[in-house]
Amino acid sequence: MNSLADAKPYQAMKVVAINGARTFRRRLLEMGIVPGTEICVANIAPLGCPIEFEARKTRLSVRRVEAMNIIVEMSAA
Repeated sequence: MNSLADAKPYQAMKVVAINGARTFRRRLLEMGIVPGTEICVANIAPLGCPIEFEARKTRLSVRRVEAMNIIVEMSAA
């Protein structure tokens, strides 16, 4: 499995699991980022952190370390 940190800009994917600290998982779950959610990387900062992604018509940013805890399945497009 790949993590969100491995994704390229504009690459579509689906969330498989969210690992990491309980507070981080809860924060994403409250925003609707649950397993099965379609997400797309919108932008990656020049130094690789933060990573901005789009999900449910909303853009969110996470640190690269946090993105490593979001397990995704890449779309075959």
